[in-house]
Amino acid sequence: MNLTVVERERTPHRLMEVGIRLHLAGLLLSNTVRELEKFGVERSRKAVHDWVQKANLQPATDVTPNHVAIDETVIRIDEHQYWLYAAVDPETNKILHIRLFLTTTIALTERFLQELTEKYDVEDAVFLVDGAQHLQTALRRHGLRFRYEKHGNRNAVERVFREIKRRTFCFSNCFSNAEAETADDWLRSFNFAWNQLI
Repeated sequence: MNLTVVERERTPHRLMEVGIRLHLAGLLLSNTVRELEKFGVERSRKAVHDWVQKANLQPATDVTPNHVAIDETVIRIDEHQYWLYAAVDPETNKILHIRLFLTTTIALTERFLQELTEKYDVEDAVFLVDGAQHLQTALRRHGLRFRYEKHGNRNAVERVFREIKRRTFCFSNCFSNAEAETADDWLRSFNFAWNQLI
């Protein structure tokens, strides 16, 4: 990895490379910062974001979408109910962000949106939502534009949910007594595989 485009020498290039790779692998900026702190490097999320931008190593899927289909659904794993949140770019059908929660609240929806905005530049995107008030309230609180859409482009997220539900049914049958963390790891792997195949 050539980091000559990053002019400052304050952080050793090797650790900058680690930070960039961690973020590009899907780690949130805040978690990447925490990992770097383990090496004695204290940098802001903005600094890490700037490293990635200056090194021009954003993955091809890291575009600025015009629309984001967002929704949540209930999935069952080993007789436990979880809430699965997903954000999908309806133009490419790529999963932008996916997250599993034990319940659904406005606060958790805001947390999901915060993680999404750390990963992608979606501030100017129009979010396509159904009638769920907690989604609309959380989007309003984050200053994000949204539009109620029952069909059309919002169907992208529904296609993803159908496939996840089909696969989590198999997952639940194969992995009895699965912990939420195991299911979350599996969903992250599914997210990666889905985006590679699209």
